[in-house]
Amino acid sequence: MDVPVSEAKGQLTDLVRRAEAGEDVVLTRHGQPAVRLVPVRPKATPERRWAVMEAVRSRAGAALPGADAAHSQDFLYDPDTGMPA
Repeated sequence: MDVPVSEAKGQLTDLVRRAEAGEDVVLTRHGQPAVRLVPVRPKATPERRWAVMEAVRSRAGAALPGADAAHSQDFLYDPDTGMPA
């Protein structure tokens, strides 16, 4: 949504709400984009960072089945000649 700065003055509260909801709000000056309203992301607290790291750690052992490391690149080689495909 593009809004001229002169119009944005009267509807700033609504524009901020829209930006917070994820809508793309661009303020224009003389028909040219001047600024974009974007929501501020909350700072990650140490507790939140710890929770994210624990979630990553808990999934780290759950590897998907597939080729082991010794055979992970076999598809690159011709099975008959052993040469690159």
